[in-house]
Amino acid sequence: MSSSAHRRPPWTPAAGRPPAGRPRSVSARLGIPPALTWGFVGVLLFMTGDGVETGFFSKYLADQGLAKADAAVVIAVYGITVAVGAWLSGALSDLWGPRRVMTAGLALWLVFQVVLLTVALPSMNYPLLLLVYGLRGFGYPLFAYGFLVWVTAATPPQRLGTAVGWYWFAFTGGLPTLGSLVASATIPLVGSYRTLWLALGLVALGGLLALLLVREPTGRSGLAPHGGNPLTTLAGSVSIMRRRPRVAIGAAVRVVSTGSQFGFLVCLPFFFTETVGFSTSAWLRLLSVMFAANIFANLFFGAVGDRLGWQRTMTWFGAVACAVTCLALYYVPVVAGPHFAASAVAAALYGIALAGYVPISALIPALAPRHKGQAMSALNLGAGASTFAGPAIVAVALGPVGVQGIAWIFALLHLTTAVAIRFLEPDPEFIAPAAAPAVDDRGVPAGRH
Repeated sequence: MSSSAHRRPPWTPAAGRPPAGRPRSVSARLGIPPALTWGFVGVLLFMTGDGVETGFFSKYLADQGLAKADAAVVIAVYGITVAVGAWLSGALSDLWGPRRVMTAGLALWLVFQVVLLTVALPSMNYPLLLLVYGLRGFGYPLFAYGFLVWVTAATPPQRLGTAVGWYWFAFTGGLPTLGSLVASATIPLVGSYRTLWLALGLVALGGLLALLLVREPTGRSGLAPHGGNPLTTLAGSVSIMRRRPRVAIGAAVRVVSTGSQFGFLVCLPFFFTETVGFSTSAWLRLLSVMFAANIFANLFFGAVGDRLGWQRTMTWFGAVACAVTCLALYYVPVVAGPHFAASAVAAALYGIALAGYVPISALIPALAPRHKGQAMSALNLGAGASTFAGPAIVAVALGPVGVQGIAWIFALLHLTTAVAIRFLEPDPEFIAPAAAPAVDDRGVPAGRH
């Protein structure tokens, strides 16, 4: 058994209601594991700081004299290291434990952000920018996805969907939502360069809150059985997709789940401004509507998944709904023209449908309960790969089939995930923790008061 399987979680659904006279904490009533509460707050602040640069960094580089093509390469290199860091977050959590992985991610982000701000950006040295910004790309996935592994390892199965819903609420609430809002408010006041220093402060605050105030024991040591051999653990984070084919299927579903989002972010700005007739500011407001709807839907579908079933929720509210709304994103503005309200409804529905896939973060570790870290590595690798897969599809297909064809390609891909999800049956062993003794919010067995 995994080392985490021998530790009783501090908060289990078997507890039901706490003993009479001992009210449940606010976080428990909301579906947040009380022992991890400050971790969710920390992820929100960390990702807000990381997301500050999302909407302007490539333009800032170009404004400072870097060629647009070179700026694009800098961003692409960053994306590659993010994908690798996402994979490593699960593998290293098996080896070191999620808390140490988060600590490494925070340290990498802070160190290379300081080097970026004090050396690379003032000199605008292109090779140095590639190196420093690329290495900083390891930071956020190690921190944020490391915490996601912690959540999946420490939360009982019956409430895991709700818990990962709160995780994605914190993650997307920071990146890109609050991060972009912070930048839009501070850039007119202090400029882009000082805004990047502000991002450093937000990341440091969020990271320290999570690491200093979360005391839940599961994440403080490696999750692999018997501690794990380092090389075996790292190799296992890849070989698990061969040993457990359902994990590979889940990773492929994860690629598609947000692949359409990243692909649409490449082609829809031109479609809405040049074909439909929206202004750039109107398109950005439309994008804000999409992500605002997604944030709150993450919470909703996390809870729905715990009640309706993870696979059923993903199939109908994720895969099928995304297929329909992908087409709506194209056909509604074509029919309605530059009518903001109509397009906003389509964008909001698409953002909500994306959240229908939220239970996958609970489902994937259920496929390999003795190797949760390895399973999460595969899932996180799929998340990182989606940042390339969607734009790659657009790059190949946009010329031959246009935005209309792109919408149909993504719709069909989402429908294929509806079929694939049927194969993602949780391992029966994952359900065993339901028989664990009841405990209250403090982790004390019921009746021992």
